[in-house]
Amino acid sequence: MFDGVCNLCNGSVNFIIDNDPKGHFQFAALQSDFGQQKLAALGFDQAAFDSLVLLQGDEVFTKSSAALRIAKQLKFPYPLLYVFIILPPFLRDAVYNLIARNRYKWWGKRDSCRMPTPELQSRFVEA
Repeated sequence: MFDGVCNLCNGSVNFIIDNDPKGHFQFAALQSDFGQQKLAALGFDQAAFDSLVLLQGDEVFTKSSAALRIAKQLKFPYPLLYVFIILPPFLRDAVYNLIARNRYKWWGKRDSCRMPTPELQSRFVEA
């Protein structure tokens, strides 16, 4: 799940799609009905939540842990980034939080959530 109005986040979704030829990942905006229901079910603040969320089976990953687990599944060379998982989460997440706090200022914001093209519709989860 990603911030559907964030230009950086939307660019990241495009990057993942382009580098995920096996189609490991499906996407949903945090602001979508599905995203809001999942955030509530997981006990996250639906209004103030600003992290990437990766759901893998019964496991939930956020922030840098989610990003690194995604990189691990992409085509080479991106799985090499997974080596950073050895760093303590408080260090990895400090960098993640800096970017998250400034993402709208640095990359901008859309007026509404991304709508997938018909070709990519199957990669997006609907409520």
